[in-house]
Amino acid sequence: QARSLGASLVMGLNSDASARLLGKGPDRPLNRELDRACVLAALESLSLITFFDERTPCALLELLRPDLYVKGGDYDIESLEETRLVRSWGGDACAIAFVDGYSTTSLVQRIRT
Repeated sequence: QARSLGASLVMGLNSDASARLLGKGPDRPLNRELDRACVLAALESLSLITFFDERTPCALLELLRPDLYVKGGDYDIESLEETRLVRSWGGDACAIAFVDGYSTTSLVQRIRT
């Protein structure tokens, strides 16, 4: 969905350090950053994958200055710091539909029950 919104798609991927900052538990992330990046790099829709170490991708967005920032629909796009940042240089932000049942949190819950 995100790729259809622009000429190219650059994905900012949480590094392992960044993922741990999200507070989802000591066993997260389940897969290391390079393993996650390799799986995602196989998607033809992606032009580039890069990592960010902070809690939010704001520093990366400031560097890349995209015209459009896309986030999953499980976030309130209007409340995000990233949205305000991208709009500060004339860009925009949008959320794409969240697909239930495919999150890592959902997978971990199914395994544990």
